[in-house]
Amino acid sequence: MDHASHGGMHSHGLADWGTAARATAHCLTGCALGEVAGMVIGTAAGLHNAATVALSIALAFVFGYALTMRGVLRAGLPLRRAAKLALAADTVSIAVMELIDNTVMVGVPGAMTAGLSDPLFWGALAFSLVLAFLVTLPVNRWMIGRGKGHAVVHAHH
Repeated sequence: MDHASHGGMHSHGLADWGTAARATAHCLTGCALGEVAGMVIGTAAGLHNAATVALSIALAFVFGYALTMRGVLRAGLPLRRAAKLALAADTVSIAVMELIDNTVMVGVPGAMTAGLSDPLFWGALAFSLVLAFLVTLPVNRWMIGRGKGHAVVHAHH
């Protein structure tokens, strides 16, 4: 298998950092849309912290899967196959991101109770997403190098 035919993977089973960064950025886009929407909705509605976190996680998975499905549906895959690919490609990445960013949001004193106009809320949320990217990047690199994660949808992009 030559380098061009395996999407940035090296012979030792690791994807290059650029490939992993692109996959992680793609995943972060969906996660961030859901995470931010969930945090904003939960905060604006005055939901309990646990409900806000649960909403953020649910929306992150919905947006993350939807973003991947959008691309593979455009490539002509049927809905059922696109859904299976999205689950296989994104579940671990989204789960790691959600673990990190919600841990940060809950762990930063006052972030979950800060209002939408409070810089603490937005600063903690931005920091949580940056940290989620940095922690998830090597996870995605490892998975892609083993033909898992984003590698399962690579042929459909």
